[in-house]
Amino acid sequence: MSKGGGATFTVGLIGMRSGFSPDANRDVAVKLIREAKAGGAEYVMTPEMTNILALNKEKLLEVIAPEETDTSLAAFRDLARELSLHVHLGSLAIRLEGNRVANRSFLIDPKGDLVARYDKIHMFDVDLPNGESYRESASYRPGEIAVVHDLPWGRIGLTICYDLRFPALYRALAEAGASFLTVPAAFTAQTGEAHWHILLRARAIENGAYVLAAAQGGMHENGRATFGHSIVIDPWGRIVAEGGTEPGVVLAQVDPAQVAATRGRIPSLQHGRRFEMVEPMAEPVHLHAVRGQT
Repeated sequence: MSKGGGATFTVGLIGMRSGFSPDANRDVAVKLIREAKAGGAEYVMTPEMTNILALNKEKLLEVIAPEETDTSLAAFRDLARELSLHVHLGSLAIRLEGNRVANRSFLIDPKGDLVARYDKIHMFDVDLPNGESYRESASYRPGEIAVVHDLPWGRIGLTICYDLRFPALYRALAEAGASFLTVPAAFTAQTGEAHWHILLRARAIENGAYVLAAAQGGMHENGRATFGHSIVIDPWGRIVAEGGTEPGVVLAQVDPAQVAATRGRIPSLQHGRRFEMVEPMAEPVHLHAVRGQT
């Protein structure tokens, strides 16, 4: 179980509009993280694809690096150490062997140490009615491991963007003791308008957990429009703080005691039961035949 039950703390969510240049994106993120720290943030999260937002695999591979030599990751580690801050990189595009890419979250502690990594499990492959098409699986290697980590205020569960549509992952994280469920994202404008708030609030309510989601927003250099609206939602499903589509910082107070209080009122995490699925019967059972046996 979690070490949770810590005091109220301040969360800073960084809204971005990442382009093709990892260096430029890093500089924007560093500026906003400093702003969040100045505003009192003790934990800061950046959105999915902090270092680059590009659909073209060749363009990705031209500029990204393996984790060991990624200069942006090194800079963020230095920044976390300098500011004595928990920095959660929603995700970076990280180069793997065989010209594959990982969509990878990093959790950095105030000493600058990497304390958790998570590779996005669910790949977004879709053709939208407006003509947009996405094939994450063509470039990215999906992850296979769910990740939780203990912060001073409680346990955090790591997810990324499209994972949001798979509630079993969030249930597993909550059952593993996570009080805070994180969803750094680059939701498309179209699907975000329809589903962003509903799905995030549902994940909070279902699991009696805070949901923290830093988001990409606006029209990007590659022509993609993302929804933005970085958001903090409490365990009762109420919106605590929310941003818009412009890059910036959303600050919010998070009270871990609300998690215990909500789960006490609706203890569904204790009531879950495993079950088997029964296949349809090969032949129908006729009512008169059943009666004839009695």
